[in-house]
Amino acid sequence: MPEIPILVTFLGASVLLAISPGPDLLLISTYSTARGFIAGFLLSMGVFLAGLAQTFLVAFGLGHIMETIPVVALAVKTLGALYLAWLGIHLIRQWRSNLGGTQSQAVTESLSASQLISRGLINNLINPKALVFFSLFLPQFTSHAQPITQQILLLGFLLSTIALTVNTIIAFSFSKLRQTLSNQSAFSRHFDGLLGMLFLGLAGRLASEH
Repeated sequence: MPEIPILVTFLGASVLLAISPGPDLLLISTYSTARGFIAGFLLSMGVFLAGLAQTFLVAFGLGHIMETIPVVALAVKTLGALYLAWLGIHLIRQWRSNLGGTQSQAVTESLSASQLISRGLINNLINPKALVFFSLFLPQFTSHAQPITQQILLLGFLLSTIALTVNTIIAFSFSKLRQTLSNQSAFSRHFDGLLGMLFLGLAGRLASEH
């Protein structure tokens, strides 16, 4: 276990990282506003599982591979951007078809718990910068006096848990907006289109990042 002063510094830095705006918070806040707390929480669980997966990858050196072999990171980034673009186009097409009906039935409303968790998981994992960041951030708070792998696993778990806590609070806070918007049918009717544009924006952002 890292020394207490180092651990306190790590926890403070982790909280700041968790509350900083990013694709995960954007996705969670959007779903929570339109579909309620449970949807946002399930997405948060997916992000949490992605954090655990990245911790294991860093602990066993795969994050370093992405740093030293850029083509691996490029491949992950390309696939991730294509996946987000596909989701965006799919949602926009569904939104357009719903406009012709008498009652909108959004795609996001029919997502199961496992699908929401998977979406949060994939949304985080497809960004290679997240894994590279884990590989750069976690080792800074380790001590050579103890096994590095065990320390990284512990720090990664703590970071993921803090992120889950913050994301859960975000999901709860934004879910309260749903009460305000519940009677505004325009928002509900056009939500899939807005979400589709969000995914396309995330795809463009991911593809253009270096």
